[in-house]
Amino acid sequence: MAIASERCSPRLLILISVLTFATIFGRGSPSADESGASFWQPGTFANLAAVPGPPGWSFSATYFHATLAGGSNVATADTLPRFPRTTLSLKLDADIKTNVDIAILNPGYTFDPPIWGGRLGFNLFLPVGTARTEIDALVTGALGPIGFAAQNSVSDRLTSFGDPAPQLSWKSNQGANNFMIYTRGGVPIGAYNADRIVNLGDGHASLDNGFGYTYFNAATGLEFSAVTGLTYNFKNPHTDYQNGIDWHLDLEASRFFTKQFFVGAVGYYFNQLTGDSGSGATLGAYISRIAAAGPEIGMLFPVGEMQGSLSLRGYWEFATQNRSSGWNTWFVFSIAPPEKALPIVK
Repeated sequence: MAIASERCSPRLLILISVLTFATIFGRGSPSADESGASFWQPGTFANLAAVPGPPGWSFSATYFHATLAGGSNVATADTLPRFPRTTLSLKLDADIKTNVDIAILNPGYTFDPPIWGGRLGFNLFLPVGTARTEIDALVTGALGPIGFAAQNSVSDRLTSFGDPAPQLSWKSNQGANNFMIYTRGGVPIGAYNADRIVNLGDGHASLDNGFGYTYFNAATGLEFSAVTGLTYNFKNPHTDYQNGIDWHLDLEASRFFTKQFFVGAVGYYFNQLTGDSGSGATLGAYISRIAAAGPEIGMLFPVGEMQGSLSLRGYWEFATQNRSSGWNTWFVFSIAPPEKALPIVK
């Protein structure tokens, strides 16, 4: 801590120290910004999202990497009750950097026979991995004519598992048109501690419902997928914080140049429709939104008697509000019964 004047009394030094510490780790702490981390990870759905899978067991493994950066600039001005003619002004500048490396394991099963002209499927998403966050905060201000500044850094790292997310979906095929209805829930048993900066669990339950559409023309190899949904977040009992209702949209377009190879583009838009609430929402409604776009590439290949696939897609984020942003990549390996090989380009 740097004090601009050497004439400060011990009482004023203690007061400034306490208020500065409270500003850095109270008003500027990312652990209170629960709206910055949503249950739904934008970009989850991509190529052939709504195409029905073949009956039987399937499995996919996704490596998700994200590099994010965010910041805050908080300014306050208060009149101290014990010093009626003395005004304390504070300004907080904070830089937040986060790196995430997560493996998402996804066993699934598609039921047979068809139900209502479509196929019912069950999937269980199991995230496990590492997240790291570093925060550098600088507080500058003045107590009356006395200027001061204080700087502090804090970091946290966690390797564990996140909240399991079971999903039930119904998919139907009508020629080149494919339709999907799904519901996905978040079970709050992942690694979570309200006193940590980094958590892989949300600390609260969530429910996401939506629908999707895929257009796929086997003759031309052209494909387009769009999936949209709404997330309801239950209150976090550890912090009395409840995120608002979220709306998300995943978009993807690709072309199969051969029976095994496709190239495309991906994007997403995430928008919080209602504000955060609860006594823990000290920053108020704090509505967040973000958009992203990027490339995609993938291939299909046989794995014994099964059908395998590999895909890589990346997103660069922009149009950010009240949310850390950066870039993220998804590397996906999946295996399913051979009927999964629907894209046959003649």
